[in-house]
Amino acid sequence: MDIAPDKQNIDRVFSNTTYHIDFYQRDYKWTSEPVLRLLDDVFFMFNQEYEKYSSLEPSTETIMAKYSWYYLNTYVTNIIDGKVYVVDGQQRLTTLTILLIKLHNKAKELECDSDFTEWINSKITGFSGGKRSYWMNHEKSIEVLKDLFENKKEHKEIDTSASITSVNLVANYGTISKYIDEQLSDKHRFQTFVYFFLYRLVLINLAVEQTEVPMVFEVINDRGVRLKPYEILKGKLLGQIDKLELAKFNYNHLWESRVNQLNNFKEDEIDTFFRYYLKAKYSNSRKEGTLFDGDYHREMFTNKMNETLQLNHNSAAVKNFLDTTFTYYSSLYIKVFNAYKKQDKQFPSVFINKLNEMDGQFMLILSSCKINDPQEDAKIEKVAYEIDRMFSFLQLQNSYDSNAFYELLYKISEEIRDGNIETIRTVFDKYLFAELEKRRNSLVTDGLQYAFFRNTGINLNTRFKRYYFARIEQFFSENLNLGMKHNIEDLVSKTGSKTGFHIEHILSHNEENKTLFNNDLDLFEQERNRLGGILLLKGRDNISSNNEPYSDKLKSYANTLYWNETLREDTYKSKLDMKDLKSKYDLDLKPFNQFGKEELETRQKTLFELTKIIWN
Repeated sequence: MDIAPDKQNIDRVFSNTTYHIDFYQRDYKWTSEPVLRLLDDVFFMFNQEYEKYSSLEPSTETIMAKYSWYYLNTYVTNIIDGKVYVVDGQQRLTTLTILLIKLHNKAKELECDSDFTEWINSKITGFSGGKRSYWMNHEKSIEVLKDLFENKKEHKEIDTSASITSVNLVANYGTISKYIDEQLSDKHRFQTFVYFFLYRLVLINLAVEQTEVPMVFEVINDRGVRLKPYEILKGKLLGQIDKLELAKFNYNHLWESRVNQLNNFKEDEIDTFFRYYLKAKYSNSRKEGTLFDGDYHREMFTNKMNETLQLNHNSAAVKNFLDTTFTYYSSLYIKVFNAYKKQDKQFPSVFINKLNEMDGQFMLILSSCKINDPQEDAKIEKVAYEIDRMFSFLQLQNSYDSNAFYELLYKISEEIRDGNIETIRTVFDKYLFAELEKRRNSLVTDGLQYAFFRNTGINLNTRFKRYYFARIEQFFSENLNLGMKHNIEDLVSKTGSKTGFHIEHILSHNEENKTLFNNDLDLFEQERNRLGGILLLKGRDNISSNNEPYSDKLKSYANTLYWNETLREDTYKSKLDMKDLKSKYDLDLKPFNQFGKEELETRQKTLFELTKIIWN
């Protein structure tokens, strides 16, 4: 690689070169923090020098003879078809341009000599190819630069709708303007600073060949604003495509539109998308998946990955990746994320998994779908449903381990990758049965067995209990043709003392109930915490006292959740929908005027039947 370093002061940097912003460059994103840090650095040096030489008249000779030079940093360019493109450093160069605009406006305010003012002017705009242009050529924000330069509008009147670059140009001009007004209040100090700024601040320009731009773009970052992995990946991909093709096929717009859509969901969600995509298609174990948890953009260009992706120094493969792979899978991810954010009738299980924070569904859905998959919609719901089913069955049979579960997802991902929807249940059951067998050390022939379910309750964490009874509530709501009394997400997530939902024990902690279990306190606690012996109630104040008799508890269950109300006789009187529900699913639903060991066992068995129905 041929690199030609060139030491330049600001006067030379902005003299006869129009700097174009490459397609793959990010917007101008510096906020006040890096801007102020740059100003502090520059003025720390200047103030030290000015304190020694403030008696001298500001001039080229004084500055060059007395003031030390100060290194600002490096910027990288490459030339394509006669145009100079900034590969790295546009954040700093843009900030210096805004500072020059402020110095120009300040010179007019202080009524400096016209030649002096025009000198500053020439560092902002000049003639290139017979046309006047801004040396920093932010094409979409030229009108903003013009408004700042002409200083005729209030900042709030400037139209910044074109881009985030426009927004930050105006915001940072305000920051710089305030700083300069405080630091350079008199004409002598101001003019001395201008000479210092233009002559003694130094940058190093590195001119690189086009073929090496992606590598340089990754290695060198702007000071104070570390590039995100997706921003570096953009440079490494789009930097390989010919400029004419970039413009003709609008690859920059394709990239930015997807980035904006995903990052509107959550900050840097585009990085999360790439990690899930790479894990879905190229990881067969959790250990392999961790390769993409950090700088996945580096991993994509390793020799091993390049054997498959072939994106390194291969513009044809890059274009194909953007046109097909990236376009399809980013669209798929956006579809899934929309269903994840808000309940969707087409993909209800995607939202359901959100309640249990089952984000592994993103990886498995991406894995199962091939490009332009005709089974896409069916696979989204099927995969999401199967993840919830496997997770719930393992929880309900005291066989869930988070580390083992996520290892299972990678094994499942490998087997359903680009496959047919008909195989998905088979693959999930294969690993569900294997995990149950490992935990139980016995042969498993069904994903849900009462022997494993019977004592479930005390082993479950509170959130899953809320989730489980929320699903029971949803089942009754749908089959009784009644609306949900409470939002399912609230049932799972709300925990406040007044509006939250809490676990209620049907068997009070009193002597009468303890005698049912021969005063064996360990057994009593185990039994009263079984799913058949607990309910979900709103607000801690509504939960019955520890020693309240069942007859009093039964009254408090009226007008609460549907499952709670199945304990009461009036729930069954003249209720045709309830009768139809019992008949349709052959459920042993009945009221209980008293509650003990037998009633608890009956409720546990009914919940078992309901669980088989809900999770098929």
